[in-house]
Amino acid sequence: METTSSSRVGAQPADNPAAAEPPQSEQNPQATPPGSSQEGAAPVPAARRAAERFLAADFPWYGLDGAFTGPRRLMQVGTGADGSVEHGSVGHGDEPTARGEIATGEKERFAVVVTVAGNPNRRSGDGTGVLEATSVSSAAWLAGSGLLSYSWPQQMDHGLRDHWLDQQTEAAWELADDLTGPDWSTLSLPVDGEPTPFHYRESEFGWVLAGTTGRGVHLGAYGRGMSAYGLGFCAITDLATYE
Repeated sequence: METTSSSRVGAQPADNPAAAEPPQSEQNPQATPPGSSQEGAAPVPAARRAAERFLAADFPWYGLDGAFTGPRRLMQVGTGADGSVEHGSVGHGDEPTARGEIATGEKERFAVVVTVAGNPNRRSGDGTGVLEATSVSSAAWLAGSGLLSYSWPQQMDHGLRDHWLDQQTEAAWELADDLTGPDWSTLSLPVDGEPTPFHYRESEFGWVLAGTTGRGVHLGAYGRGMSAYGLGFCAITDLATYE
């Protein structure tokens, strides 16, 4: 499968929240003398820091279209070795947790959309080599590994899950490298209002799909509790709509 120079398209998994940085300490108003240069200073909100990461990308981000009326949130941004943004994800619906359904008994309903920059073969930042292109398989891999990170098989303790996750992540990698294989079917969904073919598969943990837009980026998505068949995607015009 085609990937970037970072192992399997980026150094960070698709599932971690974008605002993973620890929050800055709040200023103590009594500790800052009046008239000082820090008077009135406040930490940058986590939501703003997350949005700044997304705004640094030179490609459009995608999410669910206006037919989805539930909560939206920014999640993870992945960067290459040179610091450029390569991919990222946004969440819709419930905030998923690895053991949410097992612990609460309530079925989570969520869908996460992953956008991957459509990079052709290009020179590495130091000019010493050529980086491989990203592809729809890259989006399938990120979506598949993202779903796994929010999955916890019943009757499995914490110690065994790490080993299980390693095995299943490798299997997701192999599946993403064979999108024409029997484990995948095709599904047509609207992207920016245009019918677009996607590779689609289901498992006991949820569903995964991947395709390519007309704007030069690849889309992956994964979810649980929400049917993929009724989804539509569109470019995000206002990141403020995502918490």
